[in-house]
Order: sequence, then structure tokens, then C-alpha cells
Amino acid sequence: MQLDHQIEQADCILVLGSNDVRVAEHAVALYQQGLADKLLFSGGLGRLTEGVFEQSEADTFAAIARDMGVPSRDIIIENQSTNSGENVQFSAELCNKLNLDFRRFILVQKPYMERRAYATFLKQWPHTVDYVAVSSTKQTFADYFSEDIELFTVVEAMLGDFERIKNYPAKGFQVEQPIPEAVELAYQAVKAHLN
Repeated sequence: MQLDHQIEQADCILVLGSNDVRVAEHAVALYQQGLADKLLFSGGLGRLTEGVFEQSEADTFAAIARDMGVPSRDIIIENQSTNSGENVQFSAELCNKLNLDFRRFILVQKPYMERRAYATFLKQWPHTVDYVAVSSTKQTFADYFSEDIELFTVVEAMLGDFERIKNYPAKGFQVEQPIPEAVELAYQAVKAHLN
């Protein structure tokens, strides 16, 4: 589910909504390394954050960024989207409204959502792009869990993401991704074990 992209200088770090605040912290770390001048946080309330976060995912993440020293002038907030496709679409609409012509992007998401974020962006972003890469905190699977993010929720979310990677290209939501046979077999085994 990870892509191991080499990160280069970008115009914007686009942070797709999430229930994991480490996504925001990682985005801020990239910003503080000087890899982009703007942080665009995208996300309303989704399935894993409704009733958990007091405000939208984007507003929650933006507050973390400000607390970590990012000036408000470098933060853009899109707080209406409820899924990955809307994260990309609504962010593009907001950039249009603000007359921002970003061409180089670093996408930030959870480690197991890298591939899906990338495939969604490539399909849904309506403007010319010169560079896009995806980044995450890169913990090992065993080190990813926390008090707030437990094993079963992550496994269930990973299975759902894999199903979207397989099925969403035919629906026009994502670009096609190669799926090795071993990965498909592992998916089938985990899914059978959970049922």
C-alpha cells in the first residue's frame, strides 16, 4: 500500500483527511524542511472522525500545524470533503477560487493509504501537474497502532482501501494500479479470516 516515492521540492503539501493526527505532524515536518511553502489541509468529518474530532479533519490538522509553528498565512483549509475523491476535487476548486496555480504536490496520508491517495489524485485533479509524490510517517505495520488507532480498525480500513484500489478505476474514481497475485491472495486470506 506504500509507494516509497522520493520527495522533491513542491508548491504545496496536500494533506488528505484522516483520523490519525500523525498525518498532520508529518506534513508539518515536511513543511519545516522547506519542501513546500503552503500546507493545504483537506477534510470535513468522515466515517472514522465523526463524533471523535470536535471540528473538521482539516481544522483539527490546521490547529496542530499552528501549534507546531506554521504561520496561518501558509495554511489553506478545505473542510467540506467527506472522502478521498472530494479531498482532491474540493481542494482543486478552492485553489481555483484563491487563484493558486500549484503544479508540484506532495500528498500526505496514512502509511497504508499512500497508493490510494496517489491513484485518486492522478484521476481527480483537473489541472496540469508537473510533479506529484506521496509521503507518510512510514512506521512498520506493528508500530503503527496507538491508543486511538487499534488493530481491527486499521485492518478493516486497509481491506476497504485495497478494494477501492481494485474497483474504483472502473468507476472512474482512480487510475489503475497493478495488483500482484501475492497481494490479492493475501487480501483474500485476511478477508476470509475476518469473516
